[in-house]
Amino acid sequence: MKHKLSLLPALLFFSIAVIAQRPPSISSPEVHPDHSITFTYFSRKAQKVTLNGEFLKATVALTKDTSGIWSVTVPPVKPDIYPYSFTVDSVQIADPNNTHIFANERFKRSIVDVPGDQPLIHSLQNVPHGKVSYRYYKSGTLGTTRQLLVYTPPGFKANGKTKYPVLYLIHGGSDTEETWTKVGRANLIADNLIAQGKAKPMIIVMPYGNVRPSPMPDFTKDMVADIVPFIDANYPVIMESKGRAVAGFSVGGGQTLNIGLTNTDKFAYICSYAPFTTTEEFQKNFANWSPDANKINSQLKLFTISVGTDDFLFESVKKNMAMFEDKKIKLKSYIVPGGHTWMNCKHYLATTLQELFN
Repeated sequence: MKHKLSLLPALLFFSIAVIAQRPPSISSPEVHPDHSITFTYFSRKAQKVTLNGEFLKATVALTKDTSGIWSVTVPPVKPDIYPYSFTVDSVQIADPNNTHIFANERFKRSIVDVPGDQPLIHSLQNVPHGKVSYRYYKSGTLGTTRQLLVYTPPGFKANGKTKYPVLYLIHGGSDTEETWTKVGRANLIADNLIAQGKAKPMIIVMPYGNVRPSPMPDFTKDMVADIVPFIDANYPVIMESKGRAVAGFSVGGGQTLNIGLTNTDKFAYICSYAPFTTTEEFQKNFANWSPDANKINSQLKLFTISVGTDDFLFESVKKNMAMFEDKKIKLKSYIVPGGHTWMNCKHYLATTLQELFN
């Protein structure tokens, strides 16, 4: 009995030591009613922690307390969804206490959702909701099986009589097929606009567009030869150009131009968001382009290009707009404030969804 009792102090000391090593419970980020946000990080060993976010003009330093908790509260932020990260002793990391991660193959960032006083167009609202499914298709072009996401609208019936139009929606470079739902909230934007009667019920297909390092020319063939036939074969869709749209952001915006404008017999709607076009494929398609403008204009029901005035691609996008207009291609442009961000991207999508398939 004495032997067992003699172990108690040692066990008690060990338990206290373990508890002392355990990191404290942290909630980060915390969005306050006035739209200010507190960010928190735990490390006893870090020498410097800073916050980087697209809601900030410059990085902000966190302050450390005696327990190793670093924190900072930033002033009220305009309601939206923003990516952010910490830099810990020169190493960029996502917020380890936030499960909402920016879907990207290169940048390690988290996202913070700052809700509006009134529901924003991308917010979860009390309306009928569609469904997002993960599907796999065989790419003969690339010789592999690839993943894509498919949004089907509220009330969708796979065996019903309704034939749906389809939007093929392409992410930006180093993003993934999940970025349009996890960051762009394309499914919720569609739900809300359909409920308001501002958008047609449609299927939205979000493929994985990173075929190989830029310029990724094989993706156009993959889209036309593999993805579209897969959707046509597995969903009740309109199998004509009037029932197909293609849209995309950044690198995906450049891919949208390559795919759409070289296949106007297959896509009657083309919506390019802040397109990155410094690629071999774009040069091959459009450097010495002599289009039949009358034919293209008769096939296209809508051709839009959107960009922000602070976007680092603003000048190149303006040149592309001028080039298309010089070729007599009918083009609708949306030029708005802001930069090359997913905040703007959601705005572009919400605007153009209302113009598709009318």
